[in-house]
Amino acid sequence: MLVMKFGGTSVGSAERMKEVAKLITMDSHKKIVVLSAVSGTTNKLVAIGDALYKQKKEDATSKIMTLRSEYEALIAELYSTEASLTRANELIEENFNYLISFTKDLFTVYEERALLAQGELLSTNLFKIYCDEIGIKTELIPALDFMRIDKNLEPDEYYIQSNLEKELVAHEDTSIFITQGYVCRNAFGEIDNLKRGGSDYTATLIGAAINADEVQIWTDIDGMHNNDPRIVEGTHPVEALSYNEAAELAYFGAKILHPSCVWPAQEHRIPIALKNTMQPEARGTIISEHTDKDRVTAIAAKDGITAIKIKSGRMLNAYGFLRNVFEVFERYKTPIDMITTSEVAVSLTIDDDTRLSDILDELKKYAHVEIDNKQTIVCVVGDFLSEKKGYAEQIFGSLKDIPIRMISYGGSNNNVSILVNESDKEGALKALHSGLFTTKTVA
Repeated sequence: MLVMKFGGTSVGSAERMKEVAKLITMDSHKKIVVLSAVSGTTNKLVAIGDALYKQKKEDATSKIMTLRSEYEALIAELYSTEASLTRANELIEENFNYLISFTKDLFTVYEERALLAQGELLSTNLFKIYCDEIGIKTELIPALDFMRIDKNLEPDEYYIQSNLEKELVAHEDTSIFITQGYVCRNAFGEIDNLKRGGSDYTATLIGAAINADEVQIWTDIDGMHNNDPRIVEGTHPVEALSYNEAAELAYFGAKILHPSCVWPAQEHRIPIALKNTMQPEARGTIISEHTDKDRVTAIAAKDGITAIKIKSGRMLNAYGFLRNVFEVFERYKTPIDMITTSEVAVSLTIDDDTRLSDILDELKKYAHVEIDNKQTIVCVVGDFLSEKKGYAEQIFGSLKDIPIRMISYGGSNNNVSILVNESDKEGALKALHSGLFTTKTVA
């Protein structure tokens, strides 16, 4: 059985939805099709939520009606029969009346989660109507009936597997199932979500639950590139990645893949194929446990980084200091990206500065603290054998003209991370691309 996930741009217009319908019928495999919201919808729902939080109800209503007009234009182009248009108009009427209801009462985080779920609920239902119109037999299985996170906001794997199995058994004669990405319920049964980009996560969680033959992530780009094609000329898709390489690249800035989605597939050794809906014949990228060894694979960059330097004489020949530092970040639920240490100082980075002022207040009680904002982590990913010579010279020789704030290497054999100012990001990516991919690699 296959899992096929289509992102927002893949279902972003009537034309794209029609192409997706062709793709899911290319072969006779049984499959579960996971859809994101129509491109741009989630951002617009977030804007509606922001207006409601600020009690700008007229502004929220205006935004809702504008979004409704966009969906009315979409269905006018998508369907060719009166029966389908009637069903779609009834769906839009129901969903947008529900959105308007949020303007008439108190708006809290619970309502916001329900609001944000509407994009995927709309796209899957509209796609189901189109499949019915052209004679593709499908079954819509609501993600809210089987996708759940626990009290720690982690996927409840047993619940997902057992309830998804019930859905599939109830429709044994069906070959193609449609469901929503991103949306789920929490441990209290409330509507929740897997955070932005979570449709990828939904796909691999489903893949793990059914032990899929393959999880396919369909986007508007032909695989994971070896550098950022928006900045660097001459990039190309990487044909094969290991799970660890893919996870590093996704976490450190490669937007094609959600960072959390790799581990469910990795645990069950399920290949992930990154495919392009615009060029379905392209090879794309295959993520699995089988990849080339001893190589530099790709480069990614993550913006919006804050560097924190914590310096104290109490560190010298002392134990417990690092524990105290980490406990501060744990209390404020702020993950650390990079870390380096010396005898009297610790430098680390975070990408979430929501609780930064609280963190600094605590750290300053026992250390001198300095911060640098507007930093970028540039991540060089590959299979770096510890006994292999030449990688450091190749990487840092390429960056000889770029000021480096921090270096992290050794946590894994797959990642060398370098911190630079955001203003030096473009130069760093281009210099590394030239040094690692257009010159002779390490012998």
